[in-house]
Amino acid sequence: MKRKGGLRRKSRDKFKKDIRRKGKISFTSYFESYENGDRINLVLEPSINEGIFHARHQWKSGIIKGKRGFCYEVLINDRGKEKLLIVHPVHLKKEENNGK
Repeated sequence: MKRKGGLRRKSRDKFKKDIRRKGKISFTSYFESYENGDRINLVLEPSINEGIFHARHQWKSGIIKGKRGFCYEVLINDRGKEKLLIVHPVHLKKEENNGK
């Protein structure tokens, strides 16, 4: 039997934007550049559908491994397995280093 739905199945509330976040996104987040080895967090931007990752990877941290076109290769650890995701820079946020 084939399962109904796709990548964003049952995610209406999970990716809903707050009323203050609605509207156009900034160009700086769209054209953000990262270097190899940068630590980032995966935060999905619901208004942009290109270069998205699966919902289970929301708020995971990873390392930039390389670049493919406009997107970045991100290496994450998912339950003991290393996975390589190809993510658009709109869905990435630099990890704060909190003085450690």
